Formats: sequence, structure tokens, C-alpha cells
Amino acid sequence: MERLPSPWGGARGPDGRRLPSSNLRSPLIKTSKPTFARGVHPSEHKELAAETPIEVLPIPPRVTIPLLQHLGAICLAKVKPREEVELGEMIAEATAPVSAPIHASISGKCERMTNVTLPNGRHVPAVPIAAAEHQPLAGPGALEEIFGGHWPLGELTSYEPDAIRAAARDAGLVGLGGAAFPTHIKLARNEKKPIDTLLLNGCECEPYLTADDRLMREYPAPIVAGAVLAGQAVGARRVLIAVEDNKPAALRTMREAAAEADVDLVELKTKYPQGGEKQLIGAAVGREVPTGGLPLDVGVVVMNVSTAAALARAVLRGGPLTHRVVSVTGGGIRRPGNLLVPIGTPYQTLIDHCGGLRDEAVRVVAGGPMMGFSLGSLEVPVTKGTSGVTVLSRHELRPAEVTPCVRCGRCVEVCPMRLVPTKLALATRADNPELARRYHIAACIECGCCAYICPARLPLVQLIRVGKVMAK
Repeated sequence: MERLPSPWGGARGPDGRRLPSSNLRSPLIKTSKPTFARGVHPSEHKELAAETPIEVLPIPPRVTIPLLQHLGAICLAKVKPREEVELGEMIAEATAPVSAPIHASISGKCERMTNVTLPNGRHVPAVPIAAAEHQPLAGPGALEEIFGGHWPLGELTSYEPDAIRAAARDAGLVGLGGAAFPTHIKLARNEKKPIDTLLLNGCECEPYLTADDRLMREYPAPIVAGAVLAGQAVGARRVLIAVEDNKPAALRTMREAAAEADVDLVELKTKYPQGGEKQLIGAAVGREVPTGGLPLDVGVVVMNVSTAAALARAVLRGGPLTHRVVSVTGGGIRRPGNLLVPIGTPYQTLIDHCGGLRDEAVRVVAGGPMMGFSLGSLEVPVTKGTSGVTVLSRHELRPAEVTPCVRCGRCVEVCPMRLVPTKLALATRADNPELARRYHIAACIECGCCAYICPARLPLVQLIRVGKVMAK
């Protein structure tokens, strides 16, 4: 499947090419709020769905649950065709150290195993489940069941770190910000590299997407509870929540909730990709993660706000990860919104619930336009890592002809990882893995800043992804 090179947004001339980068704010400009160096300021388009409260998607007639929804090994199915399963029942177990079990997101009858294609193009086995007539988690009450009620923010220090990690593992928790790294592994302590800061990521810097924003506005208590529990698990002395200043309502609700626990909140200047772990640590904590290093190398663990809410539910209520909040947005969708969705629901079902596609819709993206993947089929199922579905209209997506590199250096100026994207692309085209490794291709976070700013419209992100595979 095609990886979206982010050919949208920004000012353009009559020939369709992007105008010079004067429309970008210089990374050297001093601001009163913390941020990171480099990066870009794409048009946000958050207003399409930001004011729409989370809505519960009606139970679909069938879900198809992939057995790989995380970084690591594919799970092993534990169910057989025609077997009845209940909501939350484990249907696939983790058989490798880096993996996370998978649970039924609805009650129903298992069907014959099939294969599905994930947005990144990988083909994986999946378990289809036909919905039963009675569903224990359906209707508006599902939101209250998962995120509502009382969360004992002042009574969380009694939970043992091992118990917190075990609950995360048993619930099948993975990072819900997109990376889908198994949470129980992230929460494991490393005696050689002690953690002093648990940093909660509430930036949601990807344009269009508003799922985390809505969750912070409507249900801040489980987010704070999960942050405290995660800090307890890793042994952090400080718990910090970072939110960008383009989310004033979320900042207000999170500040009020954090005041009930020993948690600090930092307001960051809006910039993309501030949600990247290394960029967020630099902006919020003032520490630089070395090239090739990890956050734990500087004493920090980063967790997404949605993951924290899921951790609180797993530890305090024994609830496995079966649902997640997904933004359905963009100029090509009739009624943008934010939906609580059972894992395994087809993208088509989400789009239909939001009124369907507008006539001017031209591309459906899994995720946001900067880092998302273009979809070739709407039967692709929602996974644990699905944060949004962005439907771009012809007015938002303006393809331009690819021309030769003009050596302008703009991709270098905006790269938040201080790489040279054109060198990485050239190494890929030359089939030279050694050169790609020399220029630190593995350090690229595929944020799309280089492709966004490139006046030649070079498919830099696609080339770098190919080069990563070549350089392994």
C-alpha cells in the first residue's frame, strides 16, 4: 500500500507548487512555552472534529481481529471456528517476549480464520467474530463503563509495580499513540538505567486527529490514574503530562484532574512532530536522547494519554483492551466525529456511521496525513494502534509533479532528528545499505516533515522506509 507523502496543505503558487517556506515559523524564534528545534507547522484542521464529543459506535454485525496489533511477534489463536466467545475473552495468546495477547471485542461466534491486510501492507492472520444478539458493552453506557465512574487518584501508591505490569500484560495493552509497543515491556524496570520521570504524551500533534483531545476533555480522571500507576511501575519520582497549547479545553480539564494527584502539567508550544518521544522529552524535560538511544537512556518513560487510561482500567477494573477512541475526520467525510470502536471493526463501518464519503473525497488514510498510510480497501479492520481515519478531499490533496532535487536543504532544516533525508533517499535509490546505515537511517521517525516541505515533491518518506528494510 502507498505511504502518503503528505502532499497537502501550505501555500501554493499558480503552478501547484508549494511557495517558499516563509509560511513556516523559524525554529530559532524564542517562545515563552517550551518546544523542540526544527519541525514544521502544517495546517491543523482540528476544528473538523474537535468539538464533537465521543460517540459510541453501534456494535457491527462482524469484527475481524488481526493476530498482530503490536510491535513484535504474531499471537497464537486460542479459538476455533463456531466457538462461542464472550466480550473480553482472550482469543490469541502471546508466545514471544515482545508481544501482547488479544481479546474478543464483542460477544459472538468465531468464524473460519482468515487473512487481512494491515494499513502498512502486511498480511496477517485474523479471527472473524459474528456478533451475538446480546452485547454486554453497547450503547451510550459503554463510554461510562470504560472511562467513567470513580477513579481513586489518591489511593494508587499501594499497587505493587509487578502487579501493574502483570495487569498491563494480561489486558493486552500496547501503545495507543501509533507505535503499539507492548506496555508491560515499557513499564519494566532496568536497574542499570533507573527512571526518574514518567512523561505522558497529550500532544496529538498529527493534523486532523482529535481522539486524544476529546478523551482528555471528557475523561481526564482515568488518564491521570494511569499516569500515576505507570510512574509507580517504573519507579519514577516525577509524573509529568505534556499538552500542546492548541488544546485549551484539554489543558483545563487535565490541570484540574492532575491537581488531585501528585502530577505536574506542562503546556507546550504547538509544533509538529512534538508527539515524537525524543522531541517531547527535549521540549518537556529538557533532555536530549542520543542518536540510536532510547528514552530510558535519559531516565524517562513516555506513554500516550489513551494508553494511560487503558492502563488504569486494566489495573483498577480488570478490563482488557477491546475498544479504543478513533477520529473519523477530513474534508471528504460528511460528518466528522470521534467514535468509541470495538477492535476489528472495518473502516467502512466507521465511515458509514459518519455519513459516508463526500463526492470530493479522493483518499482515505489510516491515521493522519503526515504519518498515515493510504488505504486500498475500506475493509481493513481497526486495530489497537488505529488513532484515526482521515478522508482527504480533492481540495486538501493537491498532487504535484515530482521534479529533481534542487539541493535547497529545506528537508535538513526541518528534520527533527537532524538527519539528511536526501542522502538517505539517494542511498536507497543506489541500493547501498552501508551508506544508509552511515547516515543513520534507523533514526528516522518517518514524521514526514521532509516530504511536506520538499519543493521538488520527492517521495522521501517512502524511499526511507524502503531503505530501512534494505539496511537491516
